Amino acid sequence: MRAFVIAMENEAAEVRPFLKDDDRLYVAGVGKVNAAAAAQKAIDAGADEIINCGVAGGLDPAMEVGEAYEISQAVEYDFDLTLINGTKLGTHNERTTPYFDCRTTGKFPTRILATGDRFTNDERDVENPLALGATVKDMEGAAIAHVCELNGVPCRMLKCLSDVHGKGAMTGQYKDNLAKALACLKGALTSWT
Repeated sequence: MRAFVIAMENEAAEVRPFLKDDDRLYVAGVGKVNAAAAAQKAIDAGADEIINCGVAGGLDPAMEVGEAYEISQAVEYDFDLTLINGTKLGTHNERTTPYFDCRTTGKFPTRILATGDRFTNDERDVENPLALGATVKDMEGAAIAHVCELNGVPCRMLKCLSDVHGKGAMTGQYKDNLAKALACLKGALTSWT
């Protein structure tokens, strides 16, 4: 069984038409804890693949609103033990790397995703992800990938950009471009699922 773990109802509305008979849809809510809980619930119910898709921010000014990207790796940019044990930003104590691997299909360009429980216009929320090589940012993906790794279940992610760093306040862009990003998601899912 494939399980789609989606943050928001408006994103889930774009996913529903692409669900197959044995697929399950979990609308988690925004943020890492909600996403992790929904992913674990899906795995406990028998999911053998977790799929996360939705809108996200772009961190490279060359990116454009409405572009779709598959995620090859995800990292929690707001997890920081560097002053305690000297590990790289995003690296959990029991791990040697901050990156969680995701499966890709090759149908869209791939990027590294940075996940954190913040949506602000603060430059620090751009600097840390970029330092980790991430050019896409959300509030759920790495938490889902983390749960999948712990359970030995593969995950895939597809993100459509609603805002891009360097092109105005990201929070304002999100509000202005959400409909365009959701339309991108619907179009991308046609060939991705």
